[in-house]
Amino acid sequence: MREILLVRFGEVFLKGQNRPYFMKKLIDHICHAVSGLGGNVWMSEGRIYVSDFSDLDACIHRVTRVFGVHSVSPAVEMDKDDFNAVCAQAAEMMRPLSGTFKVLARRSDKRYPLDSPAIMREAGGYILEHVPHLTVDVNHPDHTLMIEIRDHAYLSVERIPAVCGMPMGTNGKACLLLSGGIDSPVAGFMIAKRGVELCCVHYHSFPYTSERAREKVLDLARILSEYCGKMRVYVVPFTEIQMQIHAKCPETYTTLIMRRYMMRIAQMLAERDGAQALITGESIGQVASQTMEALGCTDEVVSMPVFRPLIGMDKSEIIERAEQIGTFETSSLPYEDCCTIFTPKHPATHPRKELIRRAEQVLDSDALIAAAIDGTEIVEVG
Repeated sequence: MREILLVRFGEVFLKGQNRPYFMKKLIDHICHAVSGLGGNVWMSEGRIYVSDFSDLDACIHRVTRVFGVHSVSPAVEMDKDDFNAVCAQAAEMMRPLSGTFKVLARRSDKRYPLDSPAIMREAGGYILEHVPHLTVDVNHPDHTLMIEIRDHAYLSVERIPAVCGMPMGTNGKACLLLSGGIDSPVAGFMIAKRGVELCCVHYHSFPYTSERAREKVLDLARILSEYCGKMRVYVVPFTEIQMQIHAKCPETYTTLIMRRYMMRIAQMLAERDGAQALITGESIGQVASQTMEALGCTDEVVSMPVFRPLIGMDKSEIIERAEQIGTFETSSLPYEDCCTIFTPKHPATHPRKELIRRAEQVLDSDALIAAAIDGTEIVEVG
C-alpha cells in the first residue's frame, strides 16, 4: 500500500487524433512541476498518477497549477485481490469524517469478481458497521469515497479542483505587456490557460520608477510561472521615450502616444521570441486610454493580433480573479509604474488617428525604439 496523487484531466479528451500530443505535453508539465519533490509520474487507463513524492501538500499545490489538470485526489494504492483489506482501508479513511457519505466504484478490470454495484454495496456496509457515526445519503452526501479497480485498487475521498484549461505550449506563444498593476497578470493567466506559452515585456522608467517597482513586476512574473513554467521577461528602458513625448507632443495625447510606442516595441521583441500575438490587460472604458477610439489608435501601429481577455470585465471581477491566482497582493504593493508618471490632466478619450500620427512626427521614432531595444535587459524566471 502506498500514497499517491490521482490526476484527472478535462479538455484533452476532446482532441481526437491529436490527443497523444496533448497528453505528452500535459505529462511533461506535471513531471516538471513535481521534479523537485522526487515525484514519479505515469499514466494508466485514462488516469495520470504521481507517486514517490516527498511532500503531499507541496505536490498538490504544484500539480493543481498545471494547465490541463482538472482535479486531483490524494489516494491510496493497494492490492485489489484482498477485498476485505480494501474495505478496512475505506473505513479507516472515512473514520475522521462526520455527516453523510456514499461509495462510488469504477471497475476497469472486468475480470474482477465483484462488479461496481457490489463493490459499493459491500464497502458501504462495511463502513456503516465499523464507522457508526456516519450515515448514508446517496443523493447529497457530505463525503464520497471513490474506489477504482484497475491494475490495483485506488481509494480516494477528497477531490481538489485545479486550473483546468489546455496544456501549456499546445496553442502557440504570445507576448504579455506586464505592468505592476492588477490587470495584466490576470490577462496573461487567462490566455496561458488556453495552452499559450508566454513571454513578457515590462517598461521601466528609471529613476521615475524605482528598483522596487521593477522587482515587483518580476515577482508577478514568478507567480505566473507557477502556472506557465519558465518565462522570459524583457525589461525595456522607457525613460527617454517618455521624456521626449512629454517635451514635444500635445499633453492630451501623451498617454496614447506612449501606448503606441509600447505596442511597437512589444511586437518587435515578440517577433524575436517567436510569439504570434500580444496580450494586454485593458478593459474597455476603465481609463481614458481604454476607450474604443483609443484602443483603435494603439492597435494601428502593430500587425500582430492583440488579445484582451479582460475587455468585458469590471474591476471587481478582475480583482476576484487576481486573488484566486495569487497575484493581487503583489500587484497592490504601492510601487509606481511607468504608466503613472507624466500623466496628463485631461487625456484625450475620443482621439482621431490622423491627429495622433501628426503629433508623433516630431519624434525620431526609429532612433528612440532602437535605443530602447538595445538597452533591454532579459530576465529568465521560473
